[in-house]
Amino acid sequence: MSIAPEPVSLPHPALPEADWADRYVFSGAGPQGTALEVSKRMLGRPPGWIRGLMALRNRIVSLFGLKAADLGVADAATVAGFPVVSERDGQVVLGFNDSHLDFRIVVDVEAKGADDSKVAVTTLVRRHNAFGRLYIAVVTPFHRVIVRSTLGRLARD
Repeated sequence: MSIAPEPVSLPHPALPEADWADRYVFSGAGPQGTALEVSKRMLGRPPGWIRGLMALRNRIVSLFGLKAADLGVADAATVAGFPVVSERDGQVVLGFNDSHLDFRIVVDVEAKGADDSKVAVTTLVRRHNAFGRLYIAVVTPFHRVIVRSTLGRLARD
């Protein structure tokens, strides 16, 4: 199992105004299916420590009137509470706009043979103001651990 960061070129078509981005990739024997199916498997059942961090995040951001992320929501229009912005077999784009920042989670899935695949998670952010820049600075270390952990769990399943 190999999970590694990859460079991201900006502007990105999923959020052309993005000014912050990262990308992590898993390559090897692993998940098959459309990007939407893989996204639901990857994000739909986070471990308790991620749910705890998101609950803490939601309590803090609610003090500032920002949108909460509901990891428990699963329907045709959302994945783990994140609205589906666009979808095709190899890619799904999730995200929403808020007063401090706009963000997108782009999940790309590419089959690499009968049992191998490449899954890439790109996070794009357009920061609107000082609070958006502060928010990203605070959450980035947690974000990196969560993305790597989520990809790792997906790879092991």
